[in-house]
Amino acid sequence: MATDIAILAGGCFWCVEPIFNDLKGVLSVESGYTGGRVANPTYRQVCDGDTGHAEAVRVEFDPDIISYDDILDIFLHIHDPTQLNRQGNDVGTQYRSAIFPNSPEQEAAASAAIERNQSDWPQPIVTTVEPFDIWWRAEDYHQEYFDREGGRNPYCIAVAAPKLAKFRKSYADRLKTA
Repeated sequence: MATDIAILAGGCFWCVEPIFNDLKGVLSVESGYTGGRVANPTYRQVCDGDTGHAEAVRVEFDPDIISYDDILDIFLHIHDPTQLNRQGNDVGTQYRSAIFPNSPEQEAAASAAIERNQSDWPQPIVTTVEPFDIWWRAEDYHQEYFDREGGRNPYCIAVAAPKLAKFRKSYADRLKTA
């Protein structure tokens, strides 16, 4: 089986990871950091906003089941791609909306997805398409965080859970459990 990778930043990775974990064709989702200038950054360094990294997810998927275009379209609907350097109360470049393509084909697809999805938003999409350089895996406690802590973490209850519920309702036919 051939697999592909999508690297996406859409605010806090605690909100993005569980959504992609639910999709048919997604094999794994890893939370991490990319797009910055500090080697092996820590969560605290990234949260301080001085490293240039974005909180992101690395989505490994089977393109025979779900296409990169579908991944991008879903990504542009599960967060607000019109907010510059923020998602809700999470403010800073570390929460920017960005796509990090790993090939010229992915770069072209990312630009096309932004254009294709613009009509779904009343404001301009500000999602950036940034060159992918290196992936830094987030600390272990961030992996599958929502699955472990979502029911008791106030942030997850207030922010991540409603996003996940909305996603599951909108994409019920695309879920692994559907």
